[in-house]
Amino acid sequence: MEFGYPVLTTLIVFPLLAAAGLFFIKSPQVTRAYTMGASILELILAIPLFTFKHNAEWQFVERAHWVPQWGLEYHLAVDGISYLMVMLTLAILPLCVMCSWTYISKRVKEFHFCLLFMTAACVGVFAALDFVLFYVFWEAMLIPMYLLIAVWGGDQRRYASLKFFLYTLAGSTLLLAAIVAFRITGGTFSIPELMQFPFTFQFQFWTFLAMALAFAIKVPMFPFHTWLPAAHVQAPSAGSVILAAVLLKMGTYGFLRFCLPLTPAASEYFAPLMIAISIASILYGGAIALGQEDIKKLVAYSSVGHMGFVTLGIFLFNQRGVEGALFQMLNHGIITGALFMMIGCVYERSHSRQIVDNMGLGKYLPAFMGFWGLYALASLGFPGTNGFVGEMLVFTGAFQKSYIVGAFLVPGALLGAAYMFRVSLKMAWGQPSSAKTWPDLNTREWAYLLIPAAFVFYIGLAPGFFFKLIDPSVEKLVGDFKQRNTVEQKVTAEAVPAAVAAVVVPAEPVNN
Repeated sequence: MEFGYPVLTTLIVFPLLAAAGLFFIKSPQVTRAYTMGASILELILAIPLFTFKHNAEWQFVERAHWVPQWGLEYHLAVDGISYLMVMLTLAILPLCVMCSWTYISKRVKEFHFCLLFMTAACVGVFAALDFVLFYVFWEAMLIPMYLLIAVWGGDQRRYASLKFFLYTLAGSTLLLAAIVAFRITGGTFSIPELMQFPFTFQFQFWTFLAMALAFAIKVPMFPFHTWLPAAHVQAPSAGSVILAAVLLKMGTYGFLRFCLPLTPAASEYFAPLMIAISIASILYGGAIALGQEDIKKLVAYSSVGHMGFVTLGIFLFNQRGVEGALFQMLNHGIITGALFMMIGCVYERSHSRQIVDNMGLGKYLPAFMGFWGLYALASLGFPGTNGFVGEMLVFTGAFQKSYIVGAFLVPGALLGAAYMFRVSLKMAWGQPSSAKTWPDLNTREWAYLLIPAAFVFYIGLAPGFFFKLIDPSVEKLVGDFKQRNTVEQKVTAEAVPAAVAAVVVPAEPVNN
């Protein structure tokens, strides 16, 4: 251990220990301060991660036998892809604590327990290199998220939490079936070792379908998105922030970590379908968001569109597309997380998320609307903001792949501008429904809105540092994908299982 202690294990175990310590605290105020201190200490413990080397190798590796009889190992490490997701997860925790300071007034101890437990599970998902260990963390994340919606959500929280649980559990069952299949065929649960195993196309076909469906639900992609608006609208502000900033990224991370390296031939075969679904998500999410009167539901549907850009970039299989997908994953977490925190701010004042009840705020809450304007511009990809970098890379990768694919992104970008300008203009200059006597942002709100604002500008104006982090891993991912997807692995109609050939392969005319 280069730093004298297992860094990744510490980042997983410490939030769990801090969560256990909550049970010895009785005061809600002390609970909030304690969790805030724990979240800051978690960031301090992550300082060794800043020594991350700009290469494609696994770093901060921790490996030990777990259940030798079953071939299970406790195997953790990060590369340029998972590193960004781990750091995003750690940065989100203190923001969630701050934005919930006055928002959560009941079961305060249990609420902060869920936040800490969620952080540990999310770090584990992004750092695990054993398939079963990954699955354990993947499932562990489901429990606190379900509770955040079901206990601290809105009036329809039971419906929303149950829908979230059932959708995610259905996908998890398919993912478990794929993991078992990889173990039986590949002889190991080790993800790096499975990445080198030459699976047949028939095997890749079915395991890709199982994994892709699980990840598509988690993203979520159209038409598996219906749980997301309900979950976002009913969840408390911190729940929506975690859901948007971290949990949705687990699906796209799964595509990058498993589908492309483990099933390259099937990924290429299904790429046209995945690209088509991604474009549908972009256009559908934007169109539905444009008609929303609930601010939170609008931002929720915008996530469907933004994550469509991510999945599209992944299945372009080129350097710019995958880079754009990673930037969009990071940027969506920053921007949409900040927007959900701002919706929580205004809800604490107006007790409504309807646009009509929150108009004319430019005169009464100028600081609030200043931040809202910044994040709205970043969301629609305005040059100089972080949203522009990721969107531009995906556009570049799409036009490199096909002019037709690139052309479909244009109306998607226009829809993003339309719905964000519509809600922003009404909130800033619309006619107020009543006299506004609400106070503008307080010190705590300034603090948790300034932090993501700094990254909006830093990534937007100087993205070079982040390119250095991700480029080696992206180059290796794309290079290995193309190398493994050799001529022998190319998909032909004869390789498709006979049971589904008539469905997924169009009939070819017979020339006599």
